[in-house]
Amino acid sequence: MSFDSALVWALVTALVAGVTRGFSGFGGALIFIPLVSAAFGPKVAAPALLVIDTVLTLPFLIPALRACIWRQVTPLAVGAVVAVPAGVWVLEHVDALALRWTLALLSLGMLALLVSGWKHSGRHNLPTTLGVGAIAGVLGGAAQMSGPPVVAYWLGSGQPSALVRANLFGFFALATLASGTAYAAHGLMTLEVGRLVLLLGPAYGIGLYAGAKAFHGASDRHFRVAAYWIIALAALLSLPVLDALLGR
Repeated sequence: MSFDSALVWALVTALVAGVTRGFSGFGGALIFIPLVSAAFGPKVAAPALLVIDTVLTLPFLIPALRACIWRQVTPLAVGAVVAVPAGVWVLEHVDALALRWTLALLSLGMLALLVSGWKHSGRHNLPTTLGVGAIAGVLGGAAQMSGPPVVAYWLGSGQPSALVRANLFGFFALATLASGTAYAAHGLMTLEVGRLVLLLGPAYGIGLYAGAKAFHGASDRHFRVAAYWIIALAALLSLPVLDALLGR
């Protein structure tokens, strides 16, 4: 793949990822990381998305922080923050092929739970919540893909889409601080990452605002169906068979 074709591929990906993130509150990384990594590598794609998403979601963050329920967000965020360094270690040391298979299987497992109609019984206990947060933290540090376990956890409790979306913005705000610190400490914030941020940021921003506008006309059912499709797409895009299509 030439640089020009790789850049076009990445720009289209950033636009679609932005729409997804703006609509659902998550899912941008599930599209961005596998596809942009195919062109520029995961050690560039993951830090670039962290910077792009952090800067461009700031206008959405303040209203979401007012609407989210912090007693639900905080335990998940604590578990994630503690586990993020383990995810960064995975990004640096684990074979990329094995990581992609693992992400695909995890995404499919969580999707199967949601589609089956599974619901949490009773209140969320602290150990379980911290455990879900830790899984999200590892996935976030490894590939900026902390959304699926958290979304499955909250959607499985039958919470309304507006609350899930607000909680996700609050959760990602805290988890991003941990990921950004870890990436910087491990020397992953490079000039190449900076160039990719400048190139792809505008496309992601356009998509983000388009997705947010679409969300305001969506019902809970539409939100839930969209979340299912996003997780399914993430699983498919994480599969190594994508390499043949991209000439890698």
